[in-house]
Amino acid sequence: MAAPLLTLQDVHLTFGGTPLLVGADLSVGEGERLCLVGRNGSGKSTLLKIAGGLIEADQGLRVVQTGVTMRYLPQEPSFGNSQTTLEYVEAGLSPGDDSYRALYLLNELGLTGHENVGQLSGGEARRAALACALAPAPDVLLLDEPTNHLDLPAVEWLEKELSNMRSALVLISHDRKFLETLSKATIWLDRGATRRTERGFTHFESWRDDVLQSEEEEARRLDKKIAAELEWVRYGVTARRKRNMGRMRALDALRQRHSEQRSQSSAARMTATDAEASGKLVIEAVNVSKSFGDAAIVRDFSIRIARGDRVGIVGRNGAGKTTLLSLLTGELNPDSGCVRIGANLQMVSLDQKRSSLTPDMTLTEALTGGSGDTVFAGGVARHVFSYMKDFLFLPEQARTPVSSLSGGERGRLMLARALAVPSNLLVLDEPTNDLDLETLDLLEEMLSSYEGTVLLVSHDRDFLDRVVTSVIAAEEQGKWTTYAGGYSDMIWQRGGDLAARERASTRKIKRPDPTPVQSASSIARRRLSPKQQHGLKVLPELIKRLQAEVAKEQAALSTGDIYSRDPAAFTLRAEALERLQSKLNAAEDEWLELEILREEIES
Repeated sequence: MAAPLLTLQDVHLTFGGTPLLVGADLSVGEGERLCLVGRNGSGKSTLLKIAGGLIEADQGLRVVQTGVTMRYLPQEPSFGNSQTTLEYVEAGLSPGDDSYRALYLLNELGLTGHENVGQLSGGEARRAALACALAPAPDVLLLDEPTNHLDLPAVEWLEKELSNMRSALVLISHDRKFLETLSKATIWLDRGATRRTERGFTHFESWRDDVLQSEEEEARRLDKKIAAELEWVRYGVTARRKRNMGRMRALDALRQRHSEQRSQSSAARMTATDAEASGKLVIEAVNVSKSFGDAAIVRDFSIRIARGDRVGIVGRNGAGKTTLLSLLTGELNPDSGCVRIGANLQMVSLDQKRSSLTPDMTLTEALTGGSGDTVFAGGVARHVFSYMKDFLFLPEQARTPVSSLSGGERGRLMLARALAVPSNLLVLDEPTNDLDLETLDLLEEMLSSYEGTVLLVSHDRDFLDRVVTSVIAAEEQGKWTTYAGGYSDMIWQRGGDLAARERASTRKIKRPDPTPVQSASSIARRRLSPKQQHGLKVLPELIKRLQAEVAKEQAALSTGDIYSRDPAAFTLRAEALERLQSKLNAAEDEWLELEILREEIES
């Protein structure tokens, strides 16, 4: 068995008197695909920095094989003295690396290489940092939240790029589908220590639950043993005490073991405060259009949203998702068309930029509105410390300024504020950013039991699949299409993911060049075979018929209640649509090849 490329053994680290890592291990072999999971604050990023050599542990062993190349992607990249994105990426290359790959990756990620690094948005900075980490094709890639700030087409591209690389991967991410696609083994960092299973993230949660159940059973057995020993101490130790000192020492050891057990942290508790039910019609948009200058953001869009619907909005960055959300909620007036808002709506919004939080605001002020120590949640007055605990904040954090909170803590704070307000319409713009997997689970459960209506913008495909009943997807030139079901259902109906559709819309058909032995006269003497001539005659009619069948199936699947009324029927129709779409694509490609060949022969 080959030696690991990277090894961490018995790593200990303490911050501010509190142990963060207590005997953590990590082993990365050639080509391995590992995901590192754990709650926010458990030390995942710290362990990854120790693996990358950026932080030195208080205790433990770090071994890297001679000659092994390693690249680390931080959550907050630093551009050093680089002026442009291309200069930044090329600075990370070694003398033997392919410099062309730097520009290739930047272009694939939507950058030109000429961007000033001092003027990059969060998403652009993340893309540049990704290109810098991937460009050398290192032996080991350490990626901390690589999908943060990326839109869906970029996430889908990154999955494919990493799948095709030979590098060993260690991934930290809150994107379930991303982890399920790429990981082959899982490292669970829990209470300072690591556990490993040789299975990908798909099996992690069932394995974790089995481990926790075993721990609970062991704790119960330990409690019973301590109780039995205490019984012996009370009634069995008299004149023979000296002969039983060994048993007394064993009891002390049991007590010490019990006191050292670090219990699993409690989970957040999320409950939305329901308002009085809204009218049956929540939002109706008819032929709505919106442009900024010459750019059409929304063009001739119509939708009807009823009470209880959960609608997801997806598309690349810059497609206009937030603009569409503002149009539907009445915050922005359309250039043409109309939006009708239903009766008795009480809307609560959560914006992705968290602009309602000011840096100098304390945690208590953010929850109470700056006055007193009482939070009204669900119409009930609660002390702010009690409400904080529901979202995993400690009492000693009450006076902590927002600027000192981590991204995950700010996300939980925004949710705590939003869920305390009575509502029957939740408008959530990227609510999953920086949340750990267990908090995401609770948010999903809360939204599933929420009696109102939900409008949701998200790049998290698994979250969309679990929560929404329909998806509005951005197409080209300001067009938006509504699909029944979740994200995966949308993929079935579209016949490809967002990245594939985007590539198809920009793809150029290349004419096949004649081979060197083909002269102009030989091409002129060529003729279409009878089979090819027959194809040119019958394919247009076949394409027309398939287009009609595809349109019919899409119209049936766009019916708002088909998914909730009969999921099995919806699945069958979606699969039928996928088959029809494949036939249509094949027919169109065949006709196009024959038409190009005919033009070449005739010319």
